[in-house]
Amino acid sequence: MIHKTYSIQNTKYNILALTGGAAAAEALRQMEPDVMAVYPITPQTPIIETFAKMKADGKVETEIIQVESEHSAMSAVVGAQAAGARTVTATSSQGLALMHEILYIAAGLRLPSLMYVSSRALSAPLNIHGEHGDVMAVRDSGWVQIFSENAQQAYDLGFIGLKLAEKTRYPVIAVMDGFHTSHTTERVEVLEDADAKEFVGEYSPEKYLLNLEDPISLGALALQNTYFEFKLDQEKGFSKIKNEYKKICSEFRKTSGRSYKLFDSYKLDDAKEAIVILGSTAGTAREVVDKLRDEGRKVGLLSIHLFRPFPYKEVGKELAHIKKIAVLDRAMSVGAYPPLYTEIVNSIYHATSRKIDIASYIYGLGGRDTFQKDIEKVFKDLEEGEISEKIKYLK
Repeated sequence: MIHKTYSIQNTKYNILALTGGAAAAEALRQMEPDVMAVYPITPQTPIIETFAKMKADGKVETEIIQVESEHSAMSAVVGAQAAGARTVTATSSQGLALMHEILYIAAGLRLPSLMYVSSRALSAPLNIHGEHGDVMAVRDSGWVQIFSENAQQAYDLGFIGLKLAEKTRYPVIAVMDGFHTSHTTERVEVLEDADAKEFVGEYSPEKYLLNLEDPISLGALALQNTYFEFKLDQEKGFSKIKNEYKKICSEFRKTSGRSYKLFDSYKLDDAKEAIVILGSTAGTAREVVDKLRDEGRKVGLLSIHLFRPFPYKEVGKELAHIKKIAVLDRAMSVGAYPPLYTEIVNSIYHATSRKIDIASYIYGLGGRDTFQKDIEKVFKDLEEGEISEKIKYLK
């Protein structure tokens, strides 16, 4: 492990060589949640395994609850968070699918937990490698979703995600790509413990079950005369998350010197063609943009961080001047256009009446590598007008 301490703008850092999973565990150690419910699944296991060793070594006082399944893990999260504890967990793939029933309960009860997901393919056939099928399957569950590109972002967005959850009282999923991020060792700037703890602050819930001075009930029955209003209230609060996210990102910049926004816009100002993407492949695409720019091509990239709630207005405005757009999805919606593509089409539709050609590509399923030549092929298709209503596949 590489270790060096330095400071910028009065903030001290430790430079470590960490995988995305280890970076997530380090962030969790510094947050020091009250409770962590754990159940192992590839490629998430290094997060809880590393954190459990931290607990064994006396580096955290978190209560680790070992359960018999991911369904039980999320159930434990709901119980602990409802009791007033700062609570976290982590999972992947079939584990996230097994949590599905309880995800809606956590969101509907406004329980602000943080969950790291090392995104992975769903069976069948069995595949343990990275794609976005698992998180896309729960994208409408009422959980905030924030995507990272690399280990540094996996570390940083954990802090932003936890603070966002506790500020808005909505649970947050911090997504990293399975193996491509979770198991790849990279240079990570780690905050000093004191700075990290100051940023997240102490957890002080307004309402919780074990507050005997102000008793409440959770999970009450709501029939036809009230259920609709509960869901409208949930949506109303969710619509405010974008602004809170931006505020918290601004606060994190003051703490860390690193800047985060709703999305990362790269060389789009004068671009004629652009790619829109989620996750780790944005790094590959960024290098291709640089290469094509050197050749005189006006191309650009939009990498989305905040996927739920989706920033339609902001994305539409950012892309409204682009002539041709390719949207790259690392997930399928069987029988329909893929998830990110549909969101971009909606964003453009409401942003401009000008005709913009938008192509849909699916790539990287089951962890298949995507190379620079594949991204170059997408830009070549755009330049040559090879755009149709058919979904293309980068195989």
